[in-house]
Amino acid sequence: MKKGFQDWFDPLTSERRKEVLEQLSSASSPNFDYFVLVILSTSIATLGLLTDSAAVVIGAMLVAPLMSPILGLSLASVAGEQHVFRRAVIALVQGVLLAIMLSAGISWIATSLPFYGFDTLPGEILSRTRPTPFDLGIALAGGAAAAYALAQPKLSAALPGVAIATALVPPLCTVGIGLSLGRSDVSLGALLLFLTNLVTISFAGIAVFAALGFRPQLQPHAERGVGREIMISATLVLAVTVPLIVLSLGFVGQARLERAALNLEQAVRQAVVLELAAIPQAQLADIEILPENSTIQLVVTVRTPRTLAHPEVITLQKNIATRLQRPIALKLIVVPMIRLDPLVPPTHTPTPLPGPTGTPTPPPLPPTATHTPIPPTHTPTLTPTPSSTPTPTVSNTPTPVLAYISNTGGLGVYLRDLPAGTIIGSLPERAPVQILYRRETALGLEWIEVRDALGRTAWVQAAYLILRP
Repeated sequence: MKKGFQDWFDPLTSERRKEVLEQLSSASSPNFDYFVLVILSTSIATLGLLTDSAAVVIGAMLVAPLMSPILGLSLASVAGEQHVFRRAVIALVQGVLLAIMLSAGISWIATSLPFYGFDTLPGEILSRTRPTPFDLGIALAGGAAAAYALAQPKLSAALPGVAIATALVPPLCTVGIGLSLGRSDVSLGALLLFLTNLVTISFAGIAVFAALGFRPQLQPHAERGVGREIMISATLVLAVTVPLIVLSLGFVGQARLERAALNLEQAVRQAVVLELAAIPQAQLADIEILPENSTIQLVVTVRTPRTLAHPEVITLQKNIATRLQRPIALKLIVVPMIRLDPLVPPTHTPTPLPGPTGTPTPPPLPPTATHTPIPPTHTPTLTPTPSSTPTPTVSNTPTPVLAYISNTGGLGVYLRDLPAGTIIGSLPERAPVQILYRRETALGLEWIEVRDALGRTAWVQAAYLILRP
């Protein structure tokens, strides 16, 4: 069995192992090229995360050089190269700190610009703040693929795909973005994702390099030379797995609560819509659900042209509770509504309103005519009264004028029984009215008597009336 496995999985020759060691030793050194690629990849990834562009983030993964020092750690651990191990650790630490600080600075500058801002975090950022055991599996397979492709010269074309699968720079950039925004939850979640990738890729690299025949130079034929490194790496992987499982269980519980809340909202909305259909001319405007223990606090806003009676509200609450099979505490907000038909103008009675203006003068005239012949001496005083004061007021009384409600900011106005008096109703914006002939000033405001399309006579502020053209 062992011989068959060796035939299928041949170790590398000593010359190829030496080439791979020299290649990784050079690639994992903290030189100028390494830091240039860290700066460029961090800039691209940070801007891609802030603009929620997956394509830009993928481009940053291809440029990122952090995979080389991680594989350098793995190979140095297996081959016993302490010099390579130290340089890989220095390069990795410096690259991580540079990426976090640079991304925090770019994020701070970007969010300070007047033309950029977001109410909620972009999806590319949020996707890197909730690591799961699936990310550990991805990093494990990606690290093994990266180590194997690096050791095999014919498989170097697979390295870009491995770089995309095992994201290293985007989580670090997310840490910096979280620091600039003061979001510790974002920074900690992204840092856990990076540590998961780091530890798992290192463990997979150690296992693959050991299988390919890498050993310390002083013990070229030792069978147990890598046992310690593999055990340490496996222990670190298990240490990272524990918080991942805990976080995943928390995410599952949160998802269940969100799904239950969504199902409750859909059930409540359906029950309210069905029960409101039994109330004539009632239209649903808004529903607010406030779950509190076993009782659902329900605030429903409806539009209707008529006033709902209190028994109707009680019946509505009972019917909704029956449909949901849960106790309901209902608060109903009724918004008055006026139905207007363009083919039927609302101003259908303009003539009956001036009736009182034509009737005040006739009654005084007959009494004055009967008293003039009896006392001749009083004729000078009786003759001015029939024709002096009543006639000018009657002839100058204004007729109703068509107008509409405006300048309320879409809120409408209240109808009052007297100027600045008790509210008896309301009218929405653009509602048509008839301006009657009485005007008064109260509380420093000018009030006008109007009549609406429903025939209600009330007082409104003159500032909210505009004459129809």
